Amino acid sequence: MSVTDGKKNTGGVCEECAYFVYDEDYEDYFCEANLDEDEMLRLMRSGSGGCPFFRRDDEYGVVRRQN
Repeated sequence: MSVTDGKKNTGGVCEECAYFVYDEDYEDYFCEANLDEDEMLRLMRSGSGGCPFFRRDDEYGVVRRQN
């Protein structure tokens, strides 16, 4: 799923999602959520505007758990 697809289908902000990563080969950001064909089709057809796979990228979460 490309950046434009992700922004069109998500309720959250793609830039804040843990699955939103930079690919140096393509020099672009992509959604790396592990979706099969059925899940991708369901996401693309959903009219809700929310992404069920959105997960906030919290790089400090692990550190908080260690304390």
